[in-house]
Amino acid sequence: MRFNSHMDTALSQAADAASRGEVPVGALIVGSDGQIIAQAGNCTRELNDPTAHAEILVIRAACAALGSERLPGCDLYVTLEPCPMCASAISQARIGRLYYGASDPKSGGVAHGPRVFEHPQSHHVPEVYDGIGAQASEALLKDFFQQRR
Repeated sequence: MRFNSHMDTALSQAADAASRGEVPVGALIVGSDGQIIAQAGNCTRELNDPTAHAEILVIRAACAALGSERLPGCDLYVTLEPCPMCASAISQARIGRLYYGASDPKSGGVAHGPRVFEHPQSHHVPEVYDGIGAQASEALLKDFFQQRR
């Protein structure tokens, strides 16, 4: 099967989040058939919920759509390296592959910070692919924060 990146859709969700005043992070979950199951951008301010990160929202929506608390065989695309909370949720959901764009040395939980998937308490470790659409993801974030300074 040929690899088909869905990062453009995640970037679109990130841009939508920015237009709502949210930190521009977008995510989506793709099933084993290559179809998008769920997509979302950050909604922490809109929902007054510190856990409403794009990754958490798409995991919840995909689990509801599939009627399962786990998502084996599914892929998660996200524009920014997941934070520790989201990395733990990815592990708990048993997501097969994680594709992310920009690295997050300040708040990341995969390649930076606590490196959640390296802990023995991490019951599942997805395949991780970084740098997918990184430049576009970084540009969205930089523009967003420059406008607020």
